[in-house]
Amino acid sequence: MAIRPKTQVTMKKSAHGQSHTRTMSRSRDVYSIVDEPAERGGTNLGLTPTETLMSALMACTNVITNKIAHARGVAMGEMRIALETDFDRRGVGLIEEVDVPFTEVRMSVEVETGATEAQLAEIRADLQKFCPLAKVIRAAGTPITETWTALPMPAAKEHA
Repeated sequence: MAIRPKTQVTMKKSAHGQSHTRTMSRSRDVYSIVDEPAERGGTNLGLTPTETLMSALMACTNVITNKIAHARGVAMGEMRIALETDFDRRGVGLIEEVDVPFTEVRMSVEVETGATEAQLAEIRADLQKFCPLAKVIRAAGTPITETWTALPMPAAKEHA
């Protein structure tokens, strides 16, 4: 009898505001520091909350793309992602409420792959369906523009 995976889980996290800018967050047995840069009164020990969000989007892009490729039997190697976002800081500056603080996200993705153009297009289409962070960001009204470049898979990685 096959064991069915859980489709709905409750994530449990905790956080400790160590100062007016620094927060220590915990998930499982892993800790992360979210902080502000020194010029904004922080200690610069971690990414800012907004940098953390965008870093999580890039990480989700990597993880979900690789899961999709693996499920399709497509070889993937290293992925390099560069991201730019237009950020309306009036909200965090307490100037006025901003409905869509990130007006656009632009990602450039370079991936080593043996995928054909058609396979990569299918993987990208599935990524839009399955990356939870991209779905949340898009649902908030922020468009995400992705530019993908397929790089040749190094011979040593094709057979690994």
